[in-house]
Amino acid sequence: MKFCPKCGSIMKGPIKSGDRLKYKCTRCGYEETVTDIASQQALTFKSEVKRNPKDKLLILDSKQAFSTAQIVKGIVCPKCGHEEAFFWMMQTRAADEPPTRFYKCTKCGHTWREYA
Repeated sequence: MKFCPKCGSIMKGPIKSGDRLKYKCTRCGYEETVTDIASQQALTFKSEVKRNPKDKLLILDSKQAFSTAQIVKGIVCPKCGHEEAFFWMMQTRAADEPPTRFYKCTKCGHTWREYA
């Protein structure tokens, strides 16, 4: 996030302008060319996920997707009965309601949810 040195509002970008990347202030119109490499590389990363339009929930099935998930013991898988699963939480309903807990069995890969 970058702030405009003239008016102090948040600048939009980085935006591709010709062969350069720029930050642009939407309030006063000030423009600044991107010089830091991290911002330049952020726009070059491209990832495409193919899915069925009928899918309501997209769960990526890879070891990397569960690197932040914790493993919980004592949770029984409703499909195979194994007592170990990945665990993560997501806010799927209104902000004033508790988050939804998701589990994925480490043995069979079955995923289920639990509402608090």
